[in-house]
Amino acid sequence: MTQTAPTLNEADALRVDIYRLIAALLREAPTDELLGWLASLDIEQDGSRLAECWFGLSQAADGADSARLKRAHFGHLVGVIQGDIVPYASWYRNGELMEAALVALRGDLKALGFERNEHTNDPEDHLAALCEVMSMLIETTSSDQAHFFMQHLAPWASDCFNDLGQVDTAFYAALGQLGSAFMNSEEDRLAIEANHAPVRIVEP
Repeated sequence: MTQTAPTLNEADALRVDIYRLIAALLREAPTDELLGWLASLDIEQDGSRLAECWFGLSQAADGADSARLKRAHFGHLVGVIQGDIVPYASWYRNGELMEAALVALRGDLKALGFERNEHTNDPEDHLAALCEVMSMLIETTSSDQAHFFMQHLAPWASDCFNDLGQVDTAFYAALGQLGSAFMNSEEDRLAIEANHAPVRIVEP
């Protein structure tokens, strides 16, 4: 007997796509194809901050050069030692890499059944990795998505995206602004649900 994947409503399917897009753009520079797709988006202007940010990213993608964005991605998010932005939970929450926030995250990831990809060099608290986890929790309609977001993204992700929103590359500044708006939207959506969820105790 085969299990069928849960059917997502339109709003949750869109959330999955946004998390995956943001994760992909944090991990590496966009291709020409992705830039073309972003530039072609038909944004419904409903007066919301999210719509404004989507429009800003689409405008920044229009005519952007992928080779220049590759260099900008390295300078902003990677760097020789570290980039302009250090997109790790432990950095924003504890002031150092590989600190308490990463330890707590690893405990929750283990409880949720996630295993570290052996081909990935980045620690698990990289912002892209956390967005990828959220996309999978939503896609499987997991009841843990609110707890995970409030514990591991809400305390710091908006600050990180706000910092990215201040860089001098229009595309990455627009990505930061979109990421911040989306994190705020997600917190509004999930905070009430997280407050009513049962407390989970994870054994070390």
